[in-house]
Amino acid sequence: MDEANLHEVEVKLHTPDLASVKGALEAAGATLVKPRLFERNVRYDSAGGMLSAQGVVLRLRQDDAARLTFKADERVVDGISSRFEAEVEVSDFALMDVILQRLGYEVALIYEKYRTTYALDGAEVVLDELPYGNFTEIEGDAATIERVMDKLGLAGARRMGGSYVYIFLGLKRQLGVTARDCTFEAFAGVDVDLGDLV
Repeated sequence: MDEANLHEVEVKLHTPDLASVKGALEAAGATLVKPRLFERNVRYDSAGGMLSAQGVVLRLRQDDAARLTFKADERVVDGISSRFEAEVEVSDFALMDVILQRLGYEVALIYEKYRTTYALDGAEVVLDELPYGNFTEIEGDAATIERVMDKLGLAGARRMGGSYVYIFLGLKRQLGVTARDCTFEAFAGVDVDLGDLV
């Protein structure tokens, strides 16, 4: 397999009003690829946290299918993230979890979200609802990302310089959240302000 094709380029935007983004997508003629789905994401690490320390992500995701993902070598330029990403569908989420733990990996944290996926002008555009806020991710090459942002009126939207887990860990420190996992239950009744986070 050619590793050149195993590369993710995306921007993450803080977009509190997802209804406006959805309206802009529909007005631009975007295609709905996947309707709103609940996702459960499990991040794994070694006992000493070696994967996180190296900037490596090992994730098992369950939505309408189960997928194992490996990400590494992230670079961020102008708020656009570029990194190696390899993902494979697995037939059994629970059994894959057992395999990973038997290999010595531990569950580092679980995070939940709802995701709606669109396609527009060669880019994938996802609307993500997390326990602490709403975001839009646009994936494609850098030029396509910028064009789609302009087309959707998102050129001025705040670019988030980290993963959802990175944002969650920052919020935990800022808000004193003690839960290990980023779940809707853990954030019930918590007033979240992303203003101070990068």
